[in-house]
Amino acid sequence: MPEGIQRSARALSPTVTLYEPAVFGALQLSNRVVMAPLTRTRADDEGVPTETMAEYYRQRAGQGLIISEGTWPAAEGKSYPGQPGIVTPAQIDGWKQIADAVHDEGGTIVMQLMHGGRVGHPAISGEARVVAPSALAAPGQTRTPQGKADLPVAHALTLEEIPVVVEQFAQAARNAIAAGFDGVEVHGANGYLVHEFLSPVSNTRDDGYGGSTANRARFAIEVTEAVAAAIGADRTGIRLSPQHNIQGVLEEDAADVHATYTAVAEGLAPLGLAFVDVLHVDPAGELVQHIRRTAGAPLIVNTGFGIDTTRDAAESLVDDGWADAVAAGRPVIANPDLVERWTQGAELNPPRPELFYGRTAEGYTDYPSLESVRAGV
Repeated sequence: MPEGIQRSARALSPTVTLYEPAVFGALQLSNRVVMAPLTRTRADDEGVPTETMAEYYRQRAGQGLIISEGTWPAAEGKSYPGQPGIVTPAQIDGWKQIADAVHDEGGTIVMQLMHGGRVGHPAISGEARVVAPSALAAPGQTRTPQGKADLPVAHALTLEEIPVVVEQFAQAARNAIAAGFDGVEVHGANGYLVHEFLSPVSNTRDDGYGGSTANRARFAIEVTEAVAAAIGADRTGIRLSPQHNIQGVLEEDAADVHATYTAVAEGLAPLGLAFVDVLHVDPAGELVQHIRRTAGAPLIVNTGFGIDTTRDAAESLVDDGWADAVAAGRPVIANPDLVERWTQGAELNPPRPELFYGRTAEGYTDYPSLESVRAGV
């Protein structure tokens, strides 16, 4: 049972089970197992999704909800070679084949909009700069088409540029709906642009978007408001990762974290979002449950990188009322039919981490289904 489950205030929702259907705003889930957003770098050089990607998502349509890999809403927001975008007509058409494939299998899919902020490089994006709340570089290096390079010092977005970026998110959301997606998740986690605004370490501004917790929460709220206005709040969610302390976006002061995410949740509450998706090592703990109560939206939880979501933990989190759904990453990579395996108590395929990122179908669409394993194929 996950740490914290015995010590935090119980959730507000009535008791349900992991395998029951759910309604999150306009989203219809056949069960409460969610495919977490997973970077896989299989798009082409122009950021266009491929037929192989369509097969990958089609295979995983049995999860109650698929959240797509992080998809850039503007070229400046591209973080990795092989990462898809949702800007050009070709990208929209490529994603449409994916949405159609998932829907043909009876699934529900939302697109995660991910602006990488300072986690990127001009050699990857083809743009002249990376942008962030402040003129700081993320720590470490990145892999460009020309080899490893230090992450560059970012251009600090001006007050005139911030509304332009907000509108890029809104237009990307419209494009996702045009591609047939059921909704959109704003990526406000894992050290990328929206998250960079939340931390006092990566955001050292002294204007209306920096300093106080309310100011640092402002960008996340404005982006989510714009997306909700563009496509409907009942088709909009947001991912948060408080205290994840990744890519130089540090949140180590517990009081500041509580105040910051209270401000975020209070700003989101009037919208009536489809869901809030929180990545945290202690999903039943007071911080995550406080965000849930304050935002007033269905809660998807994910325990984080390097901690595989187990069947027992996922069932306990939903059955005991700590979450409305549970997102799984590595288990869904290796087991396209994870829900079927969990409901039958079947053995799982082990993941192959060395093939998580690449440009081929190997380690991507070639994990065997339970049916093929039992048939000896």
